[in-house]
Parts: sequence; C-alpha cells; structure tokens
Amino acid sequence: MQQKCKQVLKLFKTNAIFEEQSQERRTLTKLSLIFSHMLFELKAEFPDGTFIGDKFRITKREAEDFWNSNFHGRTLVPWGEFVVAIEKSQPNSKLKLSALKNTVDLTGNDHVSNFEFDVFTRLFYPWKTLLRNWQLLTTAHPGYVAFLTYDEVKKKLEKLVDKPGSYVFRLSCTRPGQWAIGYVAPDGKIFQTIPQNKSLIQALHEGGKEGFYLYPNGNPKDIDLSTVIEVPPADRVKVTSEQYDLYCEMGTTFELCKICDDNDKNVKIEPCGHLLCTPCLTSWQESEGGNTCPFCRYEIKGTNKVIIDRYKPSRRERQKDSLKPRKQVNVSFVLFGFFP
Repeated sequence: MQQKCKQVLKLFKTNAIFEEQSQERRTLTKLSLIFSHMLFELKAEFPDGTFIGDKFRITKREAEDFWNSNFHGRTLVPWGEFVVAIEKSQPNSKLKLSALKNTVDLTGNDHVSNFEFDVFTRLFYPWKTLLRNWQLLTTAHPGYVAFLTYDEVKKKLEKLVDKPGSYVFRLSCTRPGQWAIGYVAPDGKIFQTIPQNKSLIQALHEGGKEGFYLYPNGNPKDIDLSTVIEVPPADRVKVTSEQYDLYCEMGTTFELCKICDDNDKNVKIEPCGHLLCTPCLTSWQESEGGNTCPFCRYEIKGTNKVIIDRYKPSRRERQKDSLKPRKQVNVSFVLFGFFP
C-alpha cells in the first residue's frame, strides 16, 4: 500500500497526468483501480471491522474445494505456491504466467487471497475449463480491455459509432467478479451492461446471435464461441424426510418457491445456498437492493441451476401424515434458517 501511494505521489509531480493519452495518466488509472480492489478485499475480509478468517465464502463449490484442499482455509498464499497448485489441478502447457498474474493478483502484492481467487473463478467459470476460459477471454480475445473505467470504455467506443455491433468487455469496477460489456447499438448509441446469471462466454455468444456483439474492438472478425460454451451442470438437491415432514406441516412442499408460491425452485443463489424460481430471482435482481439474497441479505455473487429430487414417502408415512394435525410453523425459520 505504501509503495503504491508513493507511486501516486510521484505521478502528481508531473503535468503529464492531465494528458488523457499519456502513459502517466494510464498508470494513475491502473493504480486507482488497484486501490479500489484493495478496498473491496478489505471489506470482504473484515466485514463490520472484524477479520472473518476461514469463514470467508468462496462462491463456486469446486473452487472452494480446491482452495481448502491446497491451502487449508488460509486467507493469503504466495503467488508461487498458488501457481504450483493451480497448474497441478488444471495442466496447461501454454500458460502465460505473467499474464495470469496480472488477472489474478488484483492488488499487485505477489500473493493471492481467497477474495482474489473467488473473483477470478467467478469471472472464468466453469471450473473444469477455468484456465482455458481465461486464455480465450483475455490473451486470445481482441475485445478484452484491462484496467479501463466506464468513461474510458465509452471514449473507446465513440470512435466506433459508425460500426454498430462493435464491443469490448472489462472487469466491472464496482462489482468484483462480474463483467461489464460496452457496445455500440444499431442506432449508434453506446451502452454498457453487466450480464446476470450467465458466464461471459454465454453472454457474448447470445449477444452475437442477437446482433449486438459482432466486432470485438471494431475488428471485422469475431471469435466463434459456440464450440466452447459449457453450461455448468445443475446441482441436485435431495429432499430429506425431515424437510418433507416440516413442509407438510406447513401445508406446502419443499420444492415450491416461497416467494411466489407458484413455481418450483430451480435456481440456487451463491454462496448462501438459498433456493427460488428463476422469474422471482430475475424480478428481485431488477429491484432496489437486488444484489443481495431476498432471504438472508447476503451478497449474491453467483447463481446455478438446481434440480430438486422430491422425497417419496412410503405408504405407511403417507397414512401417518394424513392422521397428523397441522401445526403452526414459524415460516421465518424455514426461509431464513437451516432450510433453503
């Protein structure tokens, strides 16, 4: 932190930072984004001013398993140690370590925190093709722009307004772990959007088919992503006999969405694990405060499809249930407590 502050002070001693196209101005922008990442990391590791330690939640299950099995719940590991573990987990002979470090080590301190790893895996999931996705979307993609702000993306696209379908994408400055796509619309207007509930590969492929993302950074030829699209497999949730009994006492079922009471649950919020239906999630995310779980108010860092395996009671259990008097059940316990 002190070293980077000294770099900023040194930059302010020159007039070049006031020139938009100067290297000094670019360096200042990059440092400001690094400071922003540092702040997000501190807020994640010290919620309410208290160090969270091994209670930090890594969003994607496979990524969490990797971190815990290799680093045993540590918050911070040296870059070299991280590289050995990730290369062992996902062998890749064409891996450019310097480029990978620029993407993973957001704070530039030669270490990788569980926060930085969580951001990286959310950006480039699914897990089993993590490094391939990273290469495809950064070093191999002309549409990727690193360390650019909202205004800088807008200025870049202003030069391409006569070519609708031009687009670039960058890491979101305000939502770590999410992408921001800037593009020139058919009417020549410039928009920037953050894809929700889908990978960047899915978003770019779908946007290309719809005619919005056609020319990466104005290049005449786009990259065909259709062959590498891989939708993460749905998680299976098995209803237990205890959950079945509890929901029967409420006069409902486990699989029914508890927001609309109409559709079945088919999506899981990550990392808290609460379940709801897709229409309710979409409606909630479009509302004020929609970046947190509607049940526990934990930050929504990702989502995944779920398939619920219904509990099939035996004939004796069904007969027993039919004779039971219905009880008053505290619904808040079900929604906010152990059961999703």
